[in-house]
Amino acid sequence: MRVYFWGTRGSLPASITAETVRKKVVRALEAAKTRTFEDQDEIERFVDTELPFTVSKTYGSNTACIEIKNGDEYMICDAGTGLRDLGNHHMKLIEQGLQRRSGSIFHIFISHFHWDHIQGFPFFTPAYIPGNQVKIYGYHKKLKDYFTEQQREPYFPVPLAAMNADIQFIMLDPDKTTTICGFDISGIKQKHPGASYGFRFEKDGKSVVYSSDVEHKTSFDSPARDENYPFLKFFNEADLLIFDAQYDWKEAVLLREDWGHSSYVAAVELSVKARVRRLCLFHNEPTYTDDKLDALLEDTRNYLNIYNNRKPHPLIIDLAYDGQEIEI
Repeated sequence: MRVYFWGTRGSLPASITAETVRKKVVRALEAAKTRTFEDQDEIERFVDTELPFTVSKTYGSNTACIEIKNGDEYMICDAGTGLRDLGNHHMKLIEQGLQRRSGSIFHIFISHFHWDHIQGFPFFTPAYIPGNQVKIYGYHKKLKDYFTEQQREPYFPVPLAAMNADIQFIMLDPDKTTTICGFDISGIKQKHPGASYGFRFEKDGKSVVYSSDVEHKTSFDSPARDENYPFLKFFNEADLLIFDAQYDWKEAVLLREDWGHSSYVAAVELSVKARVRRLCLFHNEPTYTDDKLDALLEDTRNYLNIYNNRKPHPLIIDLAYDGQEIEI
């Protein structure tokens, strides 16, 4: 099982400015000023292996969209701006003769309807191609109504009805496990304005949990935090937990309480208690620079060390970026 991240920012897309690019170029040249390169391959090796991530790459700009690789059928969580890139990739596969033009099936699971989680759908090219199937799943009522409204004047010039694919809206029951495309899928209601839902996907003995847009208070040791304990069961022994850690600890506690998002402190504590194998911080704050996100990742790994009484712990921790792929 592989998970590919098409969009990892929260709230709204994060632009990469000319000044940001300039700073990366300056830092790269500074790192290479004493070096000589024999050929293009040596330059690329230097970029890939010697420059830090924040210089050679970026955490990205698209809003929430991930894909769980599943053969010919697409399994997708959320329809943020990353969905546009997923659709464009699909169209390139068609141009290369690696994918038939029509007849593809896309399963899209929607956590909730804030714009950063649905705004990519009107730009999803495969939804305009006759013969394709787009199945949209969620635990909220009025699934179709919300998608229709997004593409109604004056918000968007092309109505949902103009999409020529077979688009279906399927409401799931959060109290039942559903089998779709070989995956056993369950859900959990999360604390977020308007309510969001997390999804757990299980197949062939592997599990991925997608839990974006949820606020957890910071400590899970107190009985006063009983509202968090259902998540321990939902996350239990997940091979990969994709977790909303939009804010650093200070911002989550002092400035953004009750905004509906969590911090790396909650991510680590829940992951350790639920015996999660790999944690991926997600829904990155759009105002955070690459350097800030890199520091947040380091703080998270350091907190794991502190929380576990400075003993080694097997939990692997990543911070999601656009274009990342994780093999499970």
